Amino acid sequence: MNHAAVGFGSRIVPGDAVLCAFLFALVSSLTTMTMAAEGPARIVALGDIHGAFDELVLILRETKLIDANHRWWGENATLVVTGDFLDRGPKGREVLDLLMALEEEAPKDGGRVIVLLGNHEVMNLVGDLRYMTSEAYAEFASRDAEERRQAAYKAYAELGSSKGQTLKRNTPKFKPKKEKAWMKTHPPGFVEHREAFGPEGKYGRWLRGLPAVAQVGDVIFVHGGIHPALSTWNLDRINKRVWDEIEALDVYRRRLVERKLILPFFTLGEVVTVAEQEIKAHKAAAKRGKTDRTSSSPPLELTPQEIRHRKVLERLLHLETWLIFEQNGPLWFRGYALWPEQEAAREIVKLLESFSAAHFVVGHTAPLRDGRIHTRFGGKVFLIDTGMLRSFYEYGRPSALEIRNGRFTAIYPDHQKVLLDRSPANLPLRK
Repeated sequence: MNHAAVGFGSRIVPGDAVLCAFLFALVSSLTTMTMAAEGPARIVALGDIHGAFDELVLILRETKLIDANHRWWGENATLVVTGDFLDRGPKGREVLDLLMALEEEAPKDGGRVIVLLGNHEVMNLVGDLRYMTSEAYAEFASRDAEERRQAAYKAYAELGSSKGQTLKRNTPKFKPKKEKAWMKTHPPGFVEHREAFGPEGKYGRWLRGLPAVAQVGDVIFVHGGIHPALSTWNLDRINKRVWDEIEALDVYRRRLVERKLILPFFTLGEVVTVAEQEIKAHKAAAKRGKTDRTSSSPPLELTPQEIRHRKVLERLLHLETWLIFEQNGPLWFRGYALWPEQEAAREIVKLLESFSAAHFVVGHTAPLRDGRIHTRFGGKVFLIDTGMLRSFYEYGRPSALEIRNGRFTAIYPDHQKVLLDRSPANLPLRK
């Protein structure tokens, strides 16, 4: 098999260890996201929702998981949402509120709701907002949204006119956009959105506790997929790395805010730009200290604090190596949808064996031509992103994958289709 042709040979570069002690306590207190080997009697899995609240309600009603008042009605069923319920669509906040409510209600009736992180949830947490819309921001706008926006721009402009705080000399100034351009990219609700998704925000706190991958019975659910490079990891390790990296970015942001280099609502792109400027200033000052002996300015002295700061900046310039951004990481990987069927079949079998599982269920890659749930590799992989946001995907439609007693059924608002039947009645008799 030509591994390079199908992406098997790509290497994932682990991030450095981060100073997040509380996460160790958190992980040790959590059990593995795995249920008993036989799994629950009924599992319903949903793919990418992308703010399509009305379509989400439609398919939850069709699968009898909620009632007319959007309350849990699924008894002891398990609902799994494989991430990407935010961005693109206009009702991301309504989707969040519903999922959070169902997660709380389901256990009271013997059920369970497992919500996984997708790449778009992490993007919202870290400030990569390229897929947000003005309509989506408007969901978060407060009564004084315009005043808050004006105050934010004033702070932004003042930061741009202040001197750099790290080296105290010759640090490149942050160049703010003109007010009209800034307002265009920061519509009403932007500031409130960033607060809501911060470490102390309502949605930020909840999202930071969600796993990236979960196993229920012999089925592994993940947004993108698990690359062969992670086959020696276990699910807890994958989840812990994702949590650690999100926390690391929170810590780095806080340090840059304390140094008056950024503001709390800065996007990830702005944070990286500031890091690039700081690194450039560090290098220039170090070079000047070595070569300019006539300068009246003393050479740059890197204190232990400055050394730590420099390491933070350097990590921010290599985000592509972090698991939460890596294209072959669990939030972004598309191999299960794009690998050649015959060539990759053996690789899928090896991956499933390494995790003691029988199936992968993933979202992230929508089959745009028919908006249907697809199976691959002899029923070992189920692709459940069907483009639920119909205003964005031409052929999209709401859908759900039901797993009940070994039978895998695609459910749509107008019909159902059995995709795989492993129920006892359909298994071959042992001789």
